[in-house]
Amino acid sequence: MTQAHDSARLAGLGTEAVRPDLRDLDERSTTDLVRLAIDEHHAVDAALEQAVPAIEAAVDAVASRMRRGGRLIYLGAGTPGRLGALDAAECPPTYGTDPDLVVAVVAGGAVGVVRSTEQSEDEGGAAVAALEELGINEVDSVVGITASGRTPYVVEGLRAARAFGALTVSVANNEDAESSSVAEIAIETPTGPELVAGSTRLKAGTAQKIVLNALSTLVMVRLGKTFGNLMVDVAPGNEKLRDRGRRIVEAATGASSADASSALEAAEGSVKQAVVMLLADVSAEDAGRRLAEGRSVREALAAS
Repeated sequence: MTQAHDSARLAGLGTEAVRPDLRDLDERSTTDLVRLAIDEHHAVDAALEQAVPAIEAAVDAVASRMRRGGRLIYLGAGTPGRLGALDAAECPPTYGTDPDLVVAVVAGGAVGVVRSTEQSEDEGGAAVAALEELGINEVDSVVGITASGRTPYVVEGLRAARAFGALTVSVANNEDAESSSVAEIAIETPTGPELVAGSTRLKAGTAQKIVLNALSTLVMVRLGKTFGNLMVDVAPGNEKLRDRGRRIVEAATGASSADASSALEAAEGSVKQAVVMLLADVSAEDAGRRLAEGRSVREALAAS
């Protein structure tokens, strides 16, 4: 493909379009600008609505692989990569997961998470090398995130991941994206032209974050990391989270604050174990045995 052809294709993407009705953007009042910026994001709702079936398919497919010991791996450059890193970083404290279970591969490496390294998004070979270093295999899931849908780092990474046998999911903000064609599951949220033309950290970034939030959260629900809507695998890493853990035990069991605290102490801080202790009226040891092998609270309560 010639450079001219690729440039024309990029210019034709919805996320690259320029809105003629906003030519006077810099002349508008701040009040109008604030309202416009907020109203712009309402377009995300419709884009996400059409992606529901694909997100559903991705949740079930990723959860199935993770039950077999696989990892969830986000792959992206620029804003999409940073959003993947953010989502991955939140999983251990929220769901008590190992830091290596949900990870992000970002163009430019660790530097690319905190500082712009725009040239690295064209380095598809770097994505392949990073995935090879992780030892990608058939139980892993790789989610490539790209606003345009044609970022070489993501497209080449997804091709490689699929060749390694991993599940591949594309998250793009244009229809018929190139990344969609190389992935097994294509999540497309066409958010259209941005308030500032081409600045896809805006509407496109919002849609990406919502997709990733839904994906990781619902995968964790499917893996038994919640009891109802309670995060029973929360890691009690600070005073706020310890207090939240106690309140979760109270909400899940109806126990008093004192009884919830006693159960947590016996369970060495494990919210899930304390919940099973109180609901099944068993010892900490028995609750731990019931929760062995990654069982959910509901599975543990049904066990004997």
